[in-house]
Amino acid sequence: MKRRQSFKLRGDIPLIITVFLLLVIGVLAVYSAVYHDYPDLVWPILGQQIAWIVLGCMISFIVMLFNTEFLWKTTPYLYVLGLILMVLPLYFYNPNLVASTGSKNWVAYKGISLFQPSEFMKISYILMVSRSIVHFLRKNREMDRTLKSDCYLISQVFAYTLPILILLTFQHDLGTSLVFIAIFSGLILISGVSWKIILPVFLSLAGAIALFLAVFLSDGGRAFLHQQLGMPTYQMNRILAWLNPFDYAQTMTFQQAQGQLAVASGGIFGQGFNVSNLLIPVRESDMIFTVIGEDFGFIGSTVLLVLYMFLVYKMLRITLKSNNQFYTYISTGFIMMLVFHIFENIGAVTGILPLTGIPLPFISQGGSAIISNLIGIGLLLSMSHQNRVAEERKKEGRLLRQKQLSRLQEKGMI
Repeated sequence: MKRRQSFKLRGDIPLIITVFLLLVIGVLAVYSAVYHDYPDLVWPILGQQIAWIVLGCMISFIVMLFNTEFLWKTTPYLYVLGLILMVLPLYFYNPNLVASTGSKNWVAYKGISLFQPSEFMKISYILMVSRSIVHFLRKNREMDRTLKSDCYLISQVFAYTLPILILLTFQHDLGTSLVFIAIFSGLILISGVSWKIILPVFLSLAGAIALFLAVFLSDGGRAFLHQQLGMPTYQMNRILAWLNPFDYAQTMTFQQAQGQLAVASGGIFGQGFNVSNLLIPVRESDMIFTVIGEDFGFIGSTVLLVLYMFLVYKMLRITLKSNNQFYTYISTGFIMMLVFHIFENIGAVTGILPLTGIPLPFISQGGSAIISNLIGIGLLLSMSHQNRVAEERKKEGRLLRQKQLSRLQEKGMI
């Protein structure tokens, strides 16, 4: 009975059902994309996707069984392992993939892409930064927070962030760098750092972005960025594609222009499952939202967004209920990661944001992202279990006190 109760407590059913529905939508969308683009590879690619989902669920179940002490002790080792894995794509990569994407972010062997280390590094990074912040707060519990202590905390967290950003620079993976910066920003914000530090940094970043766009759009600006600052051509093309997607629709912005047309062609109700009238390169991965927009229209896209919103809502509820500071920071980092992925991916497909090659969580084809996201869900389920155990203990404590009080009343002692 105890084993059954423990398993029941660990399972947050609404959260599990939501993730399951997202995974089902992802499988259907990948099938529709591959069916039209690579008809001879439908079942091998779909079989791989399902295998990755099964593997991710198994790892998620194992992670769900972790306790705080074990996770706290293993976090530094996971972080170091993540850094080692991130070095591998610099030496073991697919030249054809690098030529088409401009990035060395996949580990490959004999021309076969195996996995993307930065996806797993996201989880290790969240764990390491959460551990660092909690250790700092516990160590300085009796001290008043000052600007000096806040700067020290930021520098400590940045020390764990910098090696990752350097490796991603060598990999030419700007999109993933933005994910780590989003996680970094979110965790620093909830750590209680003074607005006197946050506001100037925010204004400086906003000014830097505005200055960059001004230079980029000026005469000779792109030549300056490329020749003097070494900005890669593919990154400039992505920004041009964002600003003027239909001006270069037959060349470098073909993917973005076709994607926006596909989403628009879906209308309110979509054209129907497995219907595709437009060619969109690699739509099974970064552009998977175009399949949902074209097949299921505005209604289907809205359903997907509602599922994401409910998922984030459930994760926030679990976070707010937690009395475990370490898990609170972990879940916040994971929420920041998911929200940024969703916002950037859908924003890029619809033309609101530049295309950065970030996958859509639980939907896009690709094993590394699927497994990484499911590991994060395992951590949330572990956190949910601990919340429920704490609630059960409180109830048992209240019942015990009530029984003791009743006994004392029966004996006439009170």
